[in-house]
Amino acid sequence: MNIQFEAPDKVNGLMTITMEAADYQPEVEKTLKDYRKRANIPGFRPGQAPMGMIKRQFGTSVKVDVVNKLLGEKLYAYVRENKIQMLGEPLPSEQQEPLDFEGEQPLTFKFDIAVAPEFKAELTAKDKIDYYTITVDDKLVDQQVEMYQSRAGHYEKTEAYDAEQRDMLKGDLRELDADGNVKEGGIEVTDAPLMPQYIKVDDQKKLFDGAKLGDVITWNPRQAYPDNDSEVAGLMKIQKDHVKEHEGNFTYQITEISRFTKAEVNQQLFDQAFGEGTVKDEKEFRAKIADMIAAQFRADSDYKFLLDVRSYMEKKVGQLTFPEALLKRVMLQNNKDKGEDFVEKNFEGSIKELGWHLIKEQLVAAQGIKVEDADLKEAAKEATRAQFAQYGMSNVPDEYIKQYADEMLKKRENVDGLVDRAVDVKLTAALKSTVKLNEKTVSLADFQKMLSEK
Repeated sequence: MNIQFEAPDKVNGLMTITMEAADYQPEVEKTLKDYRKRANIPGFRPGQAPMGMIKRQFGTSVKVDVVNKLLGEKLYAYVRENKIQMLGEPLPSEQQEPLDFEGEQPLTFKFDIAVAPEFKAELTAKDKIDYYTITVDDKLVDQQVEMYQSRAGHYEKTEAYDAEQRDMLKGDLRELDADGNVKEGGIEVTDAPLMPQYIKVDDQKKLFDGAKLGDVITWNPRQAYPDNDSEVAGLMKIQKDHVKEHEGNFTYQITEISRFTKAEVNQQLFDQAFGEGTVKDEKEFRAKIADMIAAQFRADSDYKFLLDVRSYMEKKVGQLTFPEALLKRVMLQNNKDKGEDFVEKNFEGSIKELGWHLIKEQLVAAQGIKVEDADLKEAAKEATRAQFAQYGMSNVPDEYIKQYADEMLKKRENVDGLVDRAVDVKLTAALKSTVKLNEKTVSLADFQKMLSEK
C-alpha cells in the first residue's frame, strides 16, 4: 500500500492511497470462507456450496467492504502518525477517477483534506488583559432582600381591591345575554381567580378600581384579553377553541379579596434564606447576601474575561488562512438537508468560531489542562446551583445538589456542554494567573452594557 499526502499551500491537502491486491486479498479470502460456512444455498448442504459460486455471488461486495474498512483505518492512522490537524472529515477528491472493483488492478483513492492553518497562540506575563470586578452596592442588596421577602410572603384577606397592592380576587363569573340578563345555559364559574392588574385593556381594568367584597362588576373577558385566548379559556374553564363563542359581557361578583404581604426581615426570613442559625441579624443577612451576589458576579467577570481573551488573541494571531472552498463542501456535507444557502449565510460565523476553537486548543494545551471526572461533577454541581439560584434558593443541601448533578451527567446531550464549561473554568483560572490583569471596577449597569455591546 502506498500513501502520499501533499498540501502545497499548507491548508488544502490531497491524500492519495493506492492499494494492491495483496493489501486486501487475504482478508477478502478469509471473509468469503466465513460466508461459505454460513451460506444456505438451494441444492447444497450448509457450508458445502462451491467456493467459485460464493465468489461469483458475494466476491465484489465483500471486496468493497474490506477495502473501505482498510481504507478508513489506514487514512486515519496516517493522519495521527503524521500529526495532520484535519478540519472536519476527508471528502472524496474532485480528482478521483472511476474505480473498478471487478478486476485485480491496483485501486487508487484520492481524498481532499482541509488542514488547519499553522500559527502560534501564546500568552505570557507580558500580555495585559482587562478584568472587571462588579461593584455590589446597597441597591443590589436591597433588591435581593426584597426578593427573599416576596418569596416568603403570603396573602391576607381584605375588604377592598387596590390595584397597587397585587391584590388577588375570587368571584362568581356568570355569562350575560344580549339584554344584560344571566344567560340561560351560559357559562357559570364559582370562585374564579382573577388578578385585574394583568388585564391588558385599560377601560376593562379600571372597572375593578376600588371594588369591594360583594360588588358585582360587569365586564367583557374577551375584550380584556384580546390577544390571549388561553387566559380567557382558563378563566371560563372551557377549551381555547370555544372562546370565540363567548364574546359578550359577564358579571363577576367578588367573594374574596386577598392582598399579598411581604415577609418581615426577621430571624424566620434569615433561616429560610440561609438555613437555621446561619445568620443572626439584619447586618449579617445583608453581608451574606452581598457575598452571594459577589460570588455570582465573579462568574460573570470570568466569563467577560474569557471573551476579552478571545478578542485579544484574535488580534494577536491575526487573520488565519482557511481552505474556504473545501470547508464549504464539508459544511454542506454535514448539512445536506439545509442546502447551499444555509452554508453561505453561516459560513463566515462558522469560520470565526473555528478560528477561536483552534486558538483555544493551543491555550488549553499550553496550560496542560485536562478534564477529569471530578471536574465534570463539579461543573454539573455549579450548573445545578445556578439553576436553583435563579429561583432564590441559595441554601439547597449538598445531597440534593449532588443528586440533581448526577442526573444531569446521565444524559449524553448534557456532557459535551459540561466538558466545555469545565475547560473554560480551568482555562480562565490558569490565564488569570498567567497574564497581567488590568483590574477595573464597574457598576452592574455598565458591565451589562459592555456585554450587550460585545
